[in-house]
Amino acid sequence: MDFNAILPAYDRVADHWAETRNTSLFEVGALTAALDGQRDATVLDLGCGSGMPIAAWFTDQGCAVTGVDGSKHMLDHFRGNLPDARAVLADMRGLSLGQQFDVIVAWDSFFHLSKPDQRTMFPVFAAHAAPGARLLLTTGPEDSEAMGKVGPEPVIHASLSPDAYRALLAAHGFEVLWFRPEDAEFHGHSVWLAQRSGGIA
Repeated sequence: MDFNAILPAYDRVADHWAETRNTSLFEVGALTAALDGQRDATVLDLGCGSGMPIAAWFTDQGCAVTGVDGSKHMLDHFRGNLPDARAVLADMRGLSLGQQFDVIVAWDSFFHLSKPDQRTMFPVFAAHAAPGARLLLTTGPEDSEAMGKVGPEPVIHASLSPDAYRALLAAHGFEVLWFRPEDAEFHGHSVWLAQRSGGIA
């Protein structure tokens, strides 16, 4: 499957995805760590989907959320759920908003990019990260490619090795705070939390 088929696939299943997405907030431990007690934080949610539950949680904490998604139908759900949040229809690859954020999240979105495209995302992360910003993203636990499904649609996932991610983060000014591969608390997700230089870990 072509990685470029991911966004059209999510566009076709947006209604199903919005209805069936787990909203139990099993991610809350990671979200809380990413926010790190900040008040009035600005949050960039890459691959925001319907905004439920992640962007909604940040909004409930008083954050100003910008949701970015390449699926128009997903973003329609986001706007309906979070009418006061900023919604941007864009492919995260090559994103250039001209703004820096306190928190950047790419939960269950970044891993749909090809390995070369994942590498080119790190300058995008850096360009949008304020000093001390925290970056939260999910990857695979090891260098791999695998097929999955969202509703009836086949989707592909890719991952670099943990060492490759560590090197890319360091090269773009991020310190890894923790990496929790296939973590039970996060329902088996492999989760990274990193911080941009200029802040106190």
